[in-house]
Amino acid sequence: MRGGDIESRGEKDRGRNYASAYAVEDHRDTTWISWLIPLFVVANVVMFVVVMYFNNCPKHDNSGCVARFLGRFSFQPLRENPLFGPSSSTLQRLGALEWKKVVHQHQGWRLITCIWLHAGVIHLIANMLSLVIIGIRLEQQCGFVRIGIIYLFSGVGGSILSSLFIQRSISVGASGALFGLLGAMLSELITNWSIYTNKVCALLTLLVIVVINLAVGILPHVDNFAHIGGFLTGFLLGFILLPHPQLGWMERQNRPAGVRVNSKYKGYQYVLGLLSLMLLVAGFIVGLVMLFRGANGYDHCHWCHYLSCVPTSKWKCDGN
Repeated sequence: MRGGDIESRGEKDRGRNYASAYAVEDHRDTTWISWLIPLFVVANVVMFVVVMYFNNCPKHDNSGCVARFLGRFSFQPLRENPLFGPSSSTLQRLGALEWKKVVHQHQGWRLITCIWLHAGVIHLIANMLSLVIIGIRLEQQCGFVRIGIIYLFSGVGGSILSSLFIQRSISVGASGALFGLLGAMLSELITNWSIYTNKVCALLTLLVIVVINLAVGILPHVDNFAHIGGFLTGFLLGFILLPHPQLGWMERQNRPAGVRVNSKYKGYQYVLGLLSLMLLVAGFIVGLVMLFRGANGYDHCHWCHYLSCVPTSKWKCDGN
């Protein structure tokens, strides 16, 4: 549970909602200026430019490069990468998530570096637009420290779960971290349930958004395990980092002398925070131990392949 950290003096007016879905019965007018999320966006864009610089398509494929006027920043042939981006070998070299390298070559740093890489311009734009829409509002409400922690840990959580199941291909992207922010939004609503108006509308809106995004993940070539791992990590972190203090505690300075001050948080908030912390620590420990022992997640969950891809008459799923 959070205490008197450096952000506690600047909590914003929660009367403004995440996506016009709900309002909060609070009257504070201080908002945080969002700078960390824009910095993350810039970092991802710069990293993509660096990747394209090292990719240097004309040097390796002089005939099929797309947008050749960009020189060494031109894209790989669309038959190789339809997202307008670099080659798989370049992404591998610069930090993509690859099970063999993580487990057998002890390159655990790939669990972090992969969340700053993107497979192409389309992939980058989609993720950065989502990050701006979701992340800036959250940072304004909750401060950069909490949102930064949720983003980074959710990205790693998504990488761990992805590595346990996706072992024959590489994975890149900030999707796990983005789903972590969605998970944190949901747990923030639950743990601060009493201060929100339009509660049912807010809950249904978030659930629909989450379900739609996870449903997209069952399409082939989409790493839904990163989405699920990031979402679960962010969901648990939301209970730990985003509980809202009781109104009586916030107004304690205006109370007459001798009047008892309420506890900062309600009992259920403490319980949810403690349980979430235990589950989060246990999940990371178990996941990392299984990963570095070379375990295959499908050996322990035979039906889990349906979480990432559901075969239909229109497409097939690659086995892992």
